[in-house]
Amino acid sequence: MVGGGFAGLWAVRALKSAPVRITLVDRGNHHLFQPLLYQVATAGLSAPDIAAPLRQILRRQKNVVVRMATVSTIDADAKTLELDCDGGNETLAFDYLLLATGATHAYFGNERWAAHAPGLKTLDDALDLRRKLLLAFERAESETDPDARDAWLSFGIIGGGPTGVELAGTLAEIARHTLQGEFRNIDPSRARVRLIEAGPRVLASFPEDLSEKARKQLERLGVEVSTGTPVKDITADGYRLGETFVPAKTIVWAAGVSASPLGECLGVPLDKAGRVPVEPDLTVPGHPDIFVAGDLATLKQANGKPVPGVAPAAKQMGKHVAKAIRARLKGVGIAPFRYRDFGNLATIGRMAAVVDLGAWKFSGIVAWWFWLLAHLFFLIGFRNRSVVLLNWSVAYWTHQRAARIILGGDDTRC
Repeated sequence: MVGGGFAGLWAVRALKSAPVRITLVDRGNHHLFQPLLYQVATAGLSAPDIAAPLRQILRRQKNVVVRMATVSTIDADAKTLELDCDGGNETLAFDYLLLATGATHAYFGNERWAAHAPGLKTLDDALDLRRKLLLAFERAESETDPDARDAWLSFGIIGGGPTGVELAGTLAEIARHTLQGEFRNIDPSRARVRLIEAGPRVLASFPEDLSEKARKQLERLGVEVSTGTPVKDITADGYRLGETFVPAKTIVWAAGVSASPLGECLGVPLDKAGRVPVEPDLTVPGHPDIFVAGDLATLKQANGKPVPGVAPAAKQMGKHVAKAIRARLKGVGIAPFRYRDFGNLATIGRMAAVVDLGAWKFSGIVAWWFWLLAHLFFLIGFRNRSVVLLNWSVAYWTHQRAARIILGGDDTRC
């Protein structure tokens, strides 16, 4: 199993009692609850609140060996992996292989933008972004030039999907509530938070009425929502929206993803996002012993739409792979993978969210409570749930955020 995210981990755990030997390979040593990554970036939670060591999670599963390493090459015909470890290279043979290495940022051919508009996919990304966001207010406090100060207090969030919406809403709350009364030379509430979506509406995967409610909730929080006009350029000084250049020192990229480059090692055609088109049983065409799941895979559902790149889909794929391996060991077949859509959730800010459960759609405070309970339920480990609930309770009553310490980087010095 390559990848300790939702697909990989759920596959491993579903094989707990199976007569197999599992090697789980991941570049990091932890499983990350990505849906709450933006909370680390905006100082609401600390890194350990949404992550847990893979060895700790799997300590009682005796048929698993965890390896912290990078897969450099895959020989699909010889059924071997080349691992790049601290101690050198190592060849690992397999009978069955699951690739579930997720996705990374996609700048649509404008890779130079990455230096000025970081994305949010890993804990390192979140910690870097948190430092960048908090430092913006510190730089504005010490700036004497009004135009330069305004640029430090201008935040551009590019991409109107759930990550962009959640970041924009939370950042607006920080500026208007959390930081009030803490600065002497600036008024944090004057910070300009703009959410930019090239398409006609935010949260395009939600029904149109919920999308409109999300927009109105964002605007009530003080977020400027721009739709229908794409960003044409990004520099260290700001971004160009249409023909207008907007000075902004802090820009966040939440507009697109590209599959992990590991899929290229399989030697099969990939889609334009680098994902591996898989068979209905999630195997690679021509390689029935190699499975691909999660954001690295692309598969059309019965309705013609692709399985979405969301955590529930990755978990279901992981479980299906485990079921398929068990069936292979018994010499029987299983039905093709079928994604069960349990709905869409997105939080916008304090007491504001939207929920689409198909027949049931709601927004506002009820949706916010539903979102909160759902995310607490899916967090791994009692400690994580307890700490997150405590931090959210404190934030709710005080507007304070528990992790506002600026760490790392020489840019913290005067």
